[in-house]
Amino acid sequence: MRVEIWSDIACPWCYVGKARFEKALDAFPHRDEIEVVHRSFELDPKRAKGDNESVLKMLTKKYGMSEAQARAGEENLGSLAAAVGLEYRTEGRDHGSTFDMHRLLHFAKEQGRQDELLQILYRANFVEERSLYVDADAYLTELAVEAGLDADAAREVLADPDAYADEVRADEREAAELGANGVPFFVLDRKYGVSGAQPVETFGQALEQAWGNRSPLKLIQDGDADACGPDGCAVPQH
Repeated sequence: MRVEIWSDIACPWCYVGKARFEKALDAFPHRDEIEVVHRSFELDPKRAKGDNESVLKMLTKKYGMSEAQARAGEENLGSLAAAVGLEYRTEGRDHGSTFDMHRLLHFAKEQGRQDELLQILYRANFVEERSLYVDADAYLTELAVEAGLDADAAREVLADPDAYADEVRADEREAAELGANGVPFFVLDRKYGVSGAQPVETFGQALEQAWGNRSPLKLIQDGDADACGPDGCAVPQH
């Protein structure tokens, strides 16, 4: 069964939601039969590369809250992150465009290193003191290498603004078609959707329901037709 997760590196609920989902997945009896694919979603798709500001300033502007409310919200997120074993720096973080990160994640997917890179990007954004948005190409290359990717190949992707851009936009269009107007957004077996950083128990129930309701393959055929199988191909007899 496949689980697709739409998320953004700048989204704290995606960071927490991923950890909660993985706790549920680790306890799921069919864990080894679940394929997890990460999809792109930008919370701030119109933000230009290099247009960076503090998280607190972004929150006050975007949501009309006071700085005190924004700080309180960050403290609350820090507590929720700690509850699932995550570190979370509640002060001094900044915010910027995540488009290049999503392009790099699509490259990492081709190399079988997507989940590793995503987790490293989350750590860089929510834990490390170094900004993920200042001198971004150099830092992203370092993080790509940490995830097991080739440095020169990562630099080539980052240097070409068109590399994997179509893949990112395709993910975002598909999210809209599925009705996702926020992230994290989880799609199980293309039949069930789970929106938001739900409790571990909710993710567990969703996995059980999706697994139990998988439809068996229905064959449409007219009698027996020639085919190839494990024992080879039948040779027509004349």
